[in-house]
Amino acid sequence: MTDSWGTSAETADEPGAGTDLHLPLVGPGGIRVRLMRALREAIDSGRLAPDTRLPSHRVLAADLGIARNTVADAYAELVEEGWLTARQGSGTRVARRARPLETDRARSPIRPEPRPPSYDLKPSSPDAAAFPRAPWLASARRALAVAPNDAFGVGDPRGRIELRRALAEYLARARGVRTTPDRIVVCSGVAHGLGLLGGLTRGPVAVESYGLAFHRDVLTRSGGGTVPLAVDGHGARVGELSALDAGSVLLTPAHQFPTGGPLHRDRRSAVVDWARSTGGVLLEDDYDGEFRYDREPVGAVQGLDPERVVYLGSVSKSLSPALRVGWMVLPGWLLDDVLRAKGERETWSGVVDQLTLADFVARGSYDRHLRRMRRVYRRRRDRLTATLAGRAPRVRVRGIAAGLHAVLDLPPGSEPVALRAARRHGLALDGLGAYRHPDSGMPRRDGLVIGYGTPSEHAFSGALEALCLTLRGVAGHGG
Repeated sequence: MTDSWGTSAETADEPGAGTDLHLPLVGPGGIRVRLMRALREAIDSGRLAPDTRLPSHRVLAADLGIARNTVADAYAELVEEGWLTARQGSGTRVARRARPLETDRARSPIRPEPRPPSYDLKPSSPDAAAFPRAPWLASARRALAVAPNDAFGVGDPRGRIELRRALAEYLARARGVRTTPDRIVVCSGVAHGLGLLGGLTRGPVAVESYGLAFHRDVLTRSGGGTVPLAVDGHGARVGELSALDAGSVLLTPAHQFPTGGPLHRDRRSAVVDWARSTGGVLLEDDYDGEFRYDREPVGAVQGLDPERVVYLGSVSKSLSPALRVGWMVLPGWLLDDVLRAKGERETWSGVVDQLTLADFVARGSYDRHLRRMRRVYRRRRDRLTATLAGRAPRVRVRGIAAGLHAVLDLPPGSEPVALRAARRHGLALDGLGAYRHPDSGMPRRDGLVIGYGTPSEHAFSGALEALCLTLRGVAGHGG
């Protein structure tokens, strides 16, 4: 006799038969007593929620290998006790008044979850409401219909060839990347790629003195730590690399995050020369490379020397961070080491999303989505700058030629004041100080990093109003 049961395919069409339960028939007493005890415990603990429909007498008896009358008697007695209800045409269900007993954990004090802000201007994601559901679903259907059977087996750590082919064509056309499908390795995002690369380059990684802290943390955990490289209005000061004990450098050349602006063309050449002369590697995070508004497109630095640059990208900003799909375009000499670090099987990026993205890119849906979102985000950027010009005219707005965020300069010492004011007005945003490398020797700058891509369209006006109220409380910035 089994100790638990689960519904079987033969009875799956019977009402209630599709409900899987775990009922351990253990302890003293006969089978009816043990079955009743198991059902009480399942209801008591909350595993069987009120109004859950139970399997019929016949189905449960067949699965447990016991007499149908035994199940019927157990059900009837639990109905009498108030644990279950039974009505003609509705079957046997868990009584609605039955509630799980309060556990010690439930009785202990629980800290309430913090109230979410009313508005979100953090530069963390694109507008989630703008995800292209219909074309994405169409691509998923096409991709699944023609996918070979081996796509649903053990995943290739390089990623699906369909996606790598689509990316090779797209990146060459749109970003000036020089590559072939065999040089591309799919990952779950830029942070995942950095984690794989961090342990493969010699010495610490030079990083921009303002950047993403979690990228620095990833590199520190996987390699020899990070050292800050100063940034100014032309991007990272790559001429200072020779004075740092770094074997690689991580840059955001298309749009420095978070201060804004592309890496100057002279510095693009200079960092490649540094990599060639020292045997170093440039890790190019193509952050916001797809979104430019007031300037000519800036191609990838990787096109200058594919053997000294690792190009990293993802769909986190262009589509959604929920997809967890990114890519690395690798020099040939680094490919095998990265694959060994990743492992023999794909355990990060789902095959269905890879196949869907391949179709989405190959059919031009990705280009169409990006063109549409550039118009949307440019309108938002223009509304942000126009609103601040009218309501907070002393605020200087920088970094708006591309990307999904802007930096607002604040008077020295006023950033904490602004962040406290933002919380009072229900506004989530970041201060510039959150992105500063802790070892940076650059003077501290006060500012706010405003992610105008994050709110949905209907929430954007309210977010701008909350921002203006926030700035009104900052010394020296009366509206």
